[in-house]
Amino acid sequence: MEKKYKTLEDFYPYYLTEHRNDTSRWLHFVGTCLAVLMLLYGLFSGRFWFCLGAVFCGYFFAWVGHFFFEKNRPATFVYPGLSLASDFIMAWDIITGQLPSKMKSAKEKFGIVE
Repeated sequence: MEKKYKTLEDFYPYYLTEHRNDTSRWLHFVGTCLAVLMLLYGLFSGRFWFCLGAVFCGYFFAWVGHFFFEKNRPATFVYPGLSLASDFIMAWDIITGQLPSKMKSAKEKFGIVE
């Protein structure tokens, strides 16, 4: 099966449409931030098992968002690298306040009316 999205620029709007639920987005944000903190702590403290915990933490929060709030299948199953990069971009967009305008553009691109 050929993947439809090959670049992050093409993939990110699709990624946003798969994350329309506010609770799911916040769960992703919390998971991404905690994962970064755990990864940094593990690397700088020498407690490398925290690095493994970072992976679990990031996926746990994201998957709770998908399975219980979005009720869809995480894009990471098909696009693991693009999804990981998009998690960080979405977190940055939340921090900088850019997410509402990017979400609006993504919905328009895919013809989603809510």
